[in-house]
Amino acid sequence: MVEIADQIDRWLAEGKKVALATVIATERSAPRPPGAAMAVTEGYDLVGSVSGGCVEAAVAQEAADVLLTGRPRRVTYGISDEDAAAVGLSCGGIVHIFVESLAAWPPGLFRALREAAERQEPVAVVTAVSGPTSGAKMLVSGAAHEGTLGLPHLESRIVEDARALLARGETGVRRYAPPGGAEEEVVEVFLQSFVPPPRLYVFGATDHAGALVRIGKLLGYRVTVCDARAAFAVPQRFPEADDVVVRWPHEFLAEAPVDARTAICVFTHDAKFEVPLLKVALEGPAGYIGVLGSRRTHEARCRALVAEGVPPERLARLRAPIGLDIGARTPAEIAVAIAAEMIALRSGRAGRDVVATLSREA
Repeated sequence: MVEIADQIDRWLAEGKKVALATVIATERSAPRPPGAAMAVTEGYDLVGSVSGGCVEAAVAQEAADVLLTGRPRRVTYGISDEDAAAVGLSCGGIVHIFVESLAAWPPGLFRALREAAERQEPVAVVTAVSGPTSGAKMLVSGAAHEGTLGLPHLESRIVEDARALLARGETGVRRYAPPGGAEEEVVEVFLQSFVPPPRLYVFGATDHAGALVRIGKLLGYRVTVCDARAAFAVPQRFPEADDVVVRWPHEFLAEAPVDARTAICVFTHDAKFEVPLLKVALEGPAGYIGVLGSRRTHEARCRALVAEGVPPERLARLRAPIGLDIGARTPAEIAVAIAAEMIALRSGRAGRDVVATLSREA
């Protein structure tokens, strides 16, 4: 929703009424993920997308009705086998959308969300999407929260869950029941994380690094290239990178921000760089740590890390040889294999088993 906030601001400044439609859940192969949003004015001006075009017209009509009544609603769309002309998703998926009027948001909350995004501060918007307080909102950060869902017996749990999802950059619906409550008392809450781009640190200013920088930017990462050799770490060689740093890799990483969404890729191919760098990397929370090199090279690397005091059980976090085994050879192909492995690991897939699964399904 942040990506369409500028247009929403312009409409609000013009005095227009604006409804917001947000994907809160999907099933099967829905075209847009939870969190995808579309804004609609009373005059049917549109910005954003909730389905890539499949159901936008129907959602716009729902939004117009919400602006008339002031009451939020939850709508569901899926494929229609009986009537090809009916509203539905041609991909065969199901999408659940929550439609609300921005006028119903707590005063100042939309502005606070925009300001947090501009400062690149992680923040979550929490919305009740069922029950008697449907549409109520809170804004949750790591240290504070504002607003209320009108569910005092549940809000501490909800805030805790929102912060847990925020730390992982995840978005989704959670169901809550009051202590001893019946099924009909269960409420659903949509927890939407707004976080800065995840970080990709590429160590070793090589041709492989150049290819990975390009695909990393395509995937939405903030990309930094670091190399101790000033002759290699030249910004002109990596025009797509956000930063190019000349520094010993382990010294840079020891001071760089790292969280569970961070990816670290090592192309230095030199033990004097790799061992101290990987020792620092394995002490932190990075979600992906990949290293270029053969299996024989990696065995020697692991022995050196253990000799430096790295607990052997931590070595399982290293993805080496780096990338999924898809037969990649060129720097561009290897970058694709690395990106695929990063995505597989982030989404909870079995990583190297993904190729075998795809082969069995082919």
